[in-house]
Amino acid sequence: MPLQRTLLACCLSLTFSAFAAPATDLPLMPWPQKVVQPASGGALTLTPQFTLHISGDHLEGAQARWRARISRQTGWPLLPTSALSDQATIQVQIAQAVDPLPQPDSDESYHLEVNSRGVLLKANTRFGAMRGMETLLQLIENNETGTEIPYVTIDDKPRFPWRGVLIDSARHFLPIETVKRQIDGIAAARMNVFHWHLTDDQGWRFASNHYPQLQEKASDGLYYTQQQMRDVVRYAMQRGVRVVPEIDVPGHASAIAVAMPELLSAPGPYQMERGWGVFKPLLDPSNEAVFTFIDTLMGEVAAIFPDPYIHIGGDEVDPTQWNDSPKIQQFMRDHGLKDTHALQAWFNQRVEKILETHQRRMIGWDEVYHPDLPNSILIQSWQGQDALGEVAKHDFRGILSTGFYLDQPQTAAYHYLNEPWPQGLNGQDQIQADEQTQSWQFTMPRLKGSPVKGSFTLVEGKKGWRGFIDFSGKARRMVSGIRWLSPTQLTFNVDTWMGPFQPIVTLTQDKLTGYMLVGNVRYPTEGSKLAQVPTGIQPSVPTAEQMQNNLIGGEAALWAENVNSRVIDTRLWPRAFVVAERLWSAKDVTDSDNMYQRLNAVDRWGAVSVGLQQHQQAEVQMMRLANTTDIAPLRVLAEVLEPAQYYTRQHLKFQAGHYDYFEPLNRLADVLPAESEPVRLLDKQVDALMANREDRVAADAIRQQLQRWQNNSDAVMPLVLANYQLKPLQQQVQQVAQLSRMGLDLVNAMQRNQAYGASEVAEMRAKLDAAAEVQDETVLALVRPLEKLLRSSK
Repeated sequence: MPLQRTLLACCLSLTFSAFAAPATDLPLMPWPQKVVQPASGGALTLTPQFTLHISGDHLEGAQARWRARISRQTGWPLLPTSALSDQATIQVQIAQAVDPLPQPDSDESYHLEVNSRGVLLKANTRFGAMRGMETLLQLIENNETGTEIPYVTIDDKPRFPWRGVLIDSARHFLPIETVKRQIDGIAAARMNVFHWHLTDDQGWRFASNHYPQLQEKASDGLYYTQQQMRDVVRYAMQRGVRVVPEIDVPGHASAIAVAMPELLSAPGPYQMERGWGVFKPLLDPSNEAVFTFIDTLMGEVAAIFPDPYIHIGGDEVDPTQWNDSPKIQQFMRDHGLKDTHALQAWFNQRVEKILETHQRRMIGWDEVYHPDLPNSILIQSWQGQDALGEVAKHDFRGILSTGFYLDQPQTAAYHYLNEPWPQGLNGQDQIQADEQTQSWQFTMPRLKGSPVKGSFTLVEGKKGWRGFIDFSGKARRMVSGIRWLSPTQLTFNVDTWMGPFQPIVTLTQDKLTGYMLVGNVRYPTEGSKLAQVPTGIQPSVPTAEQMQNNLIGGEAALWAENVNSRVIDTRLWPRAFVVAERLWSAKDVTDSDNMYQRLNAVDRWGAVSVGLQQHQQAEVQMMRLANTTDIAPLRVLAEVLEPAQYYTRQHLKFQAGHYDYFEPLNRLADVLPAESEPVRLLDKQVDALMANREDRVAADAIRQQLQRWQNNSDAVMPLVLANYQLKPLQQQVQQVAQLSRMGLDLVNAMQRNQAYGASEVAEMRAKLDAAAEVQDETVLALVRPLEKLLRSSK
């Protein structure tokens, strides 16, 4: 077995630091652990006559799929060919044949060489070969001379073994072909878990043979047959992707309540739930029939889904029905259960034992964590790194989803810098004797739910300003980028569970006023000065060994309140590649500018090679909205708009009484990218101009872009006025033209060193503030770079 030993030695020699940070412009994502290119450069020319040979294992359908992918990337019609391994253009050598079913510990390492002799991809197992092939496919480029693959040597393996995407088929049903396309994307991103959320309050999608009333009464006829689910498992297996099913218990049970009310903790009556949110129906732990139901159901689930894990949900249990039931209260007393949390832990213990009889392990959300459960369970965290830190400290394993919620439109950089391992403060929040401090408490009302409360502390020391923030009930975080915009106006940055969080506040005497920029949305806030520095909660940081052993990865989550089959790709891709890189690549691969450059390349590649439909879905929606195929003006308008970030869109729907299944996802906001790439690039040019007012290249680039947006207003206005679904954007069209003119004036004034008077600045500020308001669930992203220009003009 010399080849196997060589491959193993190669893969074991990899480190997560050497050669980790991208140093080339190769369009790879996730970035591999080690990339070496010859100093002389060079590239292998690929022709339509290329051959591909796989040896060492039988990868069902892989050769045909990979050749078809190359055909899509090159436009070549490819005829079936065969070649011996030592003669093939692309040789894939697998050291050992293994069970084709991917496992949590499957070996995904690979070694890739491209030189003048061809392509050699070596892997210990089929799973490494699949990951390496995705890297190779990303390297194929069509340039001015032909189709080439750059000479390169790559040694690679993932940082974390669990790298997944949760897709919610319960709230909005997704056709099988839509599900399979997302699996293609998951595999292309070198992720390895498809977490399938199959049941929730709004629908039961798992066809049960033993309890057919579930799909008959609680699915609106939209569910997956057992054969369809087996087909999805096989489809994913062929691409090296695990399928982890989720059946939610004991909460999120409204669909069960409709079909089998006798299992619920209150008599009902129940009907199909059409709204979004957290609801009261709960399974009755005191009813032994509940556990018979779960046992039978999990037997069916295990027979279809061979993965060692079954997800039981377990989150967001509203204990009202348990508290209001005399029978359940007596049951708790009889079993010495002091509260409903203990009751849920007792319930989970029973469920865990049931899963064990079916040779399955339990995975659940944060709420299922309890020291009385065995360490074999896995915790998926929506509550964040501190919750995971506690899990790891007690030798339970966990995966992170906080900060990876792709149903929220967040910037790619926010997801990218979301480190799964908990981070300590390293004493930065300790105040030294010669330092001055000021602490301020704040309250930020939200559109739905309780206000966000907390405090921040500013520390002035010999090295300048630093600071930390304490959100109520959450661990302390250090902040960055502290800037005094005026003697009384302050801003700083910190990433939170809500997304990027940037206060723009005025501090006068003992009063705080202003707003918090949560993502791209302004939330008015107020507060007051504190007499002393508050006592905060320190982050929960396990030992390095505990983190290494117990924190095993993460999952992007795509909840479906604002997602259906017509827009799913626009929500998931290409940002899922960013999450994939955070979970695959070395910890120190954190250059956001480099990431964005590669993300643009992988966005195109995903559409062309993989068949992802983020651009197609956006085009179709725009054609419907514009009532024409000539959507160029609408595209240009979309460049300066972003969907309102955080949960702002959901909360606006809630306020309007539309937070339910019947709300159509037919707005322009539903297909806008999470962030505006043209505005992000414009912001970079503004930074360059502010750093050097003589930078003519930056000034000309800014002018060109602003003139383009200004000139588009006349062309797009007729489209907006011609469709009632676009009319709410009419004011924004006018504001784009107005702000573009303002930006041009600011650039010209800056280059002439011309200062504006206080009244002129106030007038422009008022226009920017008006344009910053959320309109039809969108935000005018152009405001942000113009605010910078205005500040610099004083």
